[in-house]
Parts: sequence; structure tokens; C-alpha cells
Amino acid sequence: MVQRTIVAASLLLAFATPASAAEGSLEIFPNLPRLLELMVLFVLLIAPVNRLVLTPLLRVLEERTARIEGARKRAGEVGTQADGALARYSAAVEEARKQAGELRKQALEGARGDQVRILAEARRGAEAEVASARSGVAGALAEARGVLRGQSEVLAREAAARVLGRPLS
Repeated sequence: MVQRTIVAASLLLAFATPASAAEGSLEIFPNLPRLLELMVLFVLLIAPVNRLVLTPLLRVLEERTARIEGARKRAGEVGTQADGALARYSAAVEEARKQAGELRKQALEGARGDQVRILAEARRGAEAEVASARSGVAGALAEARGVLRGQSEVLAREAAARVLGRPLS
């Protein structure tokens, strides 16, 4: 109702005629028959102007307001849906990160297990080679000692024979 009053007042101000001057001065007391004539015309024009101008104009304004409110409501719903989609997307990204972290952790544990296994095999191989080399060296040492014992007796007899100047029996 307030909107209708505002629209009506705006239209009256828009179509108002300026004050007329009578013989160069402002007329304070209007011409009574003319005033009555204008008032009758005004009262007669209220209903057609209301039906032809004001009612359609107000209906258009109300429809516009309803469309704006509907658009705001739809925008709110779309915003809510977007927030839900963003939350689902964030949850999916977080889940993917967790899965990637688990896969990376499993890969690292597998690589560490492989590293330990390879190092253990290399250590066993190296220890076997060292043990083999030690036994080879021990055998060669025993053989060299045996040869040296045999040769030391011969060398000792020769040295004694030279020192004595005669052969030993």
C-alpha cells in the first residue's frame, strides 16, 4: 500500500502544472469554478489511472521483486550445493592424499626390506669369501711351514757341513 501511495504521489508531481501568474504577480486565491472543475476531473481520473497505469505498474514491480527473491533463493541453494560439492571434493582429495601416503609408506618399507635383504646377502657372500680366503691362506701357510721344515733340515745340514767343513752323516 505504501508503494502505491509513493507511485501515485510521484505521478502527480510529474504532471503538476506550474503556478500561474495573474498580471505579473502570484495568484494566492485560485479561481473557485476552475478549482472545482479540476477537482472533479481529478476524482474522475483516479479509477482509470489506477486501473490502466498504477495497477499494472505495481504488478510488474511485485513480479520483479518476486523474481529477485526467487533468484536470491536459487543463488543460496546453488551456493549450498557448491559448498557441499567443495566439501566432497576436499574429502576426496584428503582421502587420495592418505592413500598416496600409505602407498609411499609401503613402497619405502618394501625398499628398506629389499635393502636389508641385499645387504645381508652381500655380507654373507663377503664373509664366505673371507672364510674361503682364510682357509686358503691357512692351508698355504701350513704347506709352506711343512716345506720350510723339510728344507730347513736340509739347509741346516748343509750349513753345519760348511761350518764344520765335513759332510754330516
